[in-house]
Amino acid sequence: MRSKTLALAAVGAGVALVLSACGANEAPAPGGGGSTPGASAPSGGGTKIGVILPETASSARWEGFDKPMIQEAMKAEGLEADVQNAQGDTATFTRLADGMISRGVKVLVIASINSELGKTVAAKAANAGIPVIDYDRLNLGGSSKYYVSFDNTKVGELQGAAMAEALKSKPGAQVIEIEGAPTDNNATLFHAGQQKVLKPLYDAGTLKLVKSQPIDNWDNQKGGQQFEQILTQNGGKVDGVVAANDGLAGAVITVLNKNGLKVPVTGQDATAAGLQAVLRGDQYMTVFKPIKQEAEAAAKLAAALAKGDTAAADAIATQTEKDPTGNRDVKSVLLTPQTITKANVKDVITAGYVKVSEVCTGDVQPLCAQAGIS
Repeated sequence: MRSKTLALAAVGAGVALVLSACGANEAPAPGGGGSTPGASAPSGGGTKIGVILPETASSARWEGFDKPMIQEAMKAEGLEADVQNAQGDTATFTRLADGMISRGVKVLVIASINSELGKTVAAKAANAGIPVIDYDRLNLGGSSKYYVSFDNTKVGELQGAAMAEALKSKPGAQVIEIEGAPTDNNATLFHAGQQKVLKPLYDAGTLKLVKSQPIDNWDNQKGGQQFEQILTQNGGKVDGVVAANDGLAGAVITVLNKNGLKVPVTGQDATAAGLQAVLRGDQYMTVFKPIKQEAEAAAKLAAALAKGDTAAADAIATQTEKDPTGNRDVKSVLLTPQTITKANVKDVITAGYVKVSEVCTGDVQPLCAQAGIS
C-alpha cells in the first residue's frame, strides 16, 4: 500500500472528523477486521510471502485497500500472503519481520514506518537469503533491490498545479503547506513535486509562502493544531492550503470552518471523506492512486523473486527511484496518479475504490446527483 497514502481520510465533532477520515477509504477499525500483531502465518498450499503494513491511525488505506488487494493479487499469482499490520509500533514491526524471516517466507514485502526500521529489517532478511520489496515507501539507505509505489514526485506536482490553478486570479495569495512525516521519504517526494510548481511562483511573488510545516507521523490531530497556530500567527489570513493527504486536509478544513474561512485545500488518497469534501467544495482536489495496480505489481514481483527469477523481476521493475542516502538507483515500478476534482469524483467510484453508499450520504446526496453519481 498505496508505498506506497496517504490514507489517505478527511482527518469534539472536529476531532471525530480528523480521526475518522484519513485513509484511502473508511476501513474497519483496528481489531475489527484488521491484522493482529504477532499473528501466525496462514496455513495453505501456496508459496509463503510475508507482508508488513505500517499502521492504520493516519491512513485507513492499509487495511481498507492494500491488505485485501495484496491478498487477492498474491493468490492470483499462486502465492499465499501473510499480511500483518504493525499499527505504527516499531517494536511490533520488528517482531513481525523476525517471525516471518524465521518461518522462511520466500519474499518479504514491507511498507515501513520509517527508513531506519526498514533498512534494519531488509538487512536481516538479506542475511537469511530472503529478497525484500519496499512497498509504497522507499527505505533510504536500505538494501532492498526492488520498490513498488506511485510516482510520488508527480503526486506533489499534481497538488502544486491544482493550488496554482485555484489561486491564479489572486496575485500574492498566501499559502500554508501542511506536509507529511519528515521520516517518510514519500512525504519528501510529495513536497519536492509541489515545489517544482510552486517555488517559481513564490520566488516571483505570484504567491506568498507563509510557512511549510511537516507533521510528525502524519498525525492528523497535530496537523490541525499546527495549522491553527500558523493561521493565528499570520493574523487569521490564508488563501490556500497545500495539505499532503486527505487526513491532513480534513484537519485543516475543520480549523478553517471554525474560523469561518473557505479556501482551496489540496489532498491525496481519494478517500470517501475526502471525496465528500471535494463535492462540498471544502477541498479543492485529491489525488487518486489505484492501489490495486500497486498490489498487483508487488505480487508479480514477489512471484518472480520467489522463483529466483531476477530477469523476470527486472522486466517488471523497469523504472528506477533514486536513494540519495544510499547513493543508489533502486529498480522500481512507479505507477501514475490522477487528479480528482468535482468534475471527476465519479471516476474513483466507477473504478470500485469507494462505494456510492460511502460517499453519497446526508448533505452530499444532492451533490452526488449533480455530479452524475448514483
